[in-house]
Amino acid sequence: EVQLVESGGGQVQAGGSLRLSCAASGFTFDDYAIGWFRQAPGKEREGVSCISKSDESISYADSVKGRFTISSDTAKNSVYLQMNNLKHEDTAVYYCALKYYTAGFSWFSSSHYDYWGQGTQVTVSS
Repeated sequence: EVQLVESGGGQVQAGGSLRLSCAASGFTFDDYAIGWFRQAPGKEREGVSCISKSDESISYADSVKGRFTISSDTAKNSVYLQMNNLKHEDTAVYYCALKYYTAGFSWFSSSHYDYWGQGTQVTVSS
């Protein structure tokens, strides 16, 4: 059974940093991607970043480019999201998600993903 477990959330002041982790287990496929999404109260879930292990491509939402960095550790089956220069508007529950068979998928569309973690809260105080 595929499991995704996020950690690293917390409360930080604006301008601070946090590093989120997503530990994945229960799969052996090589053709997959892991995305980070976030959902603020009253808003739709939005794609933040994605890393594809199929072609090693990386994508970011415009709102986080230059501030967030996604990376992975294949040996640990983990994906990380380093978040720097955090802003109040980054406050949300952050989720990681797994997509199998990445051909033709839109990384920022939550409906394209197959498995989700439980989420971790990030709160940025201004």
